[in-house]
Amino acid sequence: MSKFFETPITEVPLFHQGKVRDMYDLGDSFLMVASDRLSAFDVVLPTPIPGKGKILNQLSVFWFKKLGIPNHLITADVEEYPAVLQKHKDYLRGRSMIVRKAKRIDIECIARGYIVGSGWKDYQKTGTICGFPLPKNLKLCGKLTPPLFTPSAKMDEGHDVNVNYEDMVKITGEKIGSKLRDMTLDIYNRARDIAAERGIILADTKFEFGEIDDKMVLIDEVLTPDSSRYWPADKYEEGKNQESFDKQYIRDWLETLDWDKTYPGPTIPEDVVKRTREKYIEIFVRLTGKEPIL
Repeated sequence: MSKFFETPITEVPLFHQGKVRDMYDLGDSFLMVASDRLSAFDVVLPTPIPGKGKILNQLSVFWFKKLGIPNHLITADVEEYPAVLQKHKDYLRGRSMIVRKAKRIDIECIARGYIVGSGWKDYQKTGTICGFPLPKNLKLCGKLTPPLFTPSAKMDEGHDVNVNYEDMVKITGEKIGSKLRDMTLDIYNRARDIAAERGIILADTKFEFGEIDDKMVLIDEVLTPDSSRYWPADKYEEGKNQESFDKQYIRDWLETLDWDKTYPGPTIPEDVVKRTREKYIEIFVRLTGKEPIL
């Protein structure tokens, strides 16, 4: 993706700029910086959410350490960053990490524990989710037992494309494909149980993986409100849309507008920005037991 957004860091090469994250090439590692940009329906909206990048980054660090799964994190401590970055440490503190370089596997690995979102739309049309046949008469936001692994193929531009397991294996090979499935469901189940202890339902989430020295590792963000659906367990009720701690709040607001989901997106009013920020902070506190560094 070409460079669309200004960044304060010019001393090291900008390797890639995504919808939310900026990746800088440090030679044998990357500096990954989470901005306050907000993407919905694959469009970066013109209004940032103050502190959002710090919350996402710190929550990813929390999960990388909590899960103990092999991952690409080296450090998120700015005092350990190279000298060339020290002039930017106030900007980088809390919103960045240095990570090992990995060979990205171009599959987005989605674990679904509840039937909602695109899965619900798929089920209503076909009785399946990504080719998985499901029982009749399931309700919106009903629990899926066992959880489903529904991959999509990553596209450099535009939407990712849903694929079934067999088609994914044609891309990755059986050995890598089965490893992606098993790791995705294992991580989801572990994170779901941890969230449940804190009164939170982890409805679904998506992961990315890469290879370092022929070993599969978790990369990018992990279990953030941008990549996951989090619901308060005490308010859960099958058959209706749930209150959420994630981007769904913004998506629901956008659905009330006369907008065709193409660039440029609408400006977000101040009250919606404030409520979105509060939701991100609340899920961080409930999952970690700590306040984020903002």
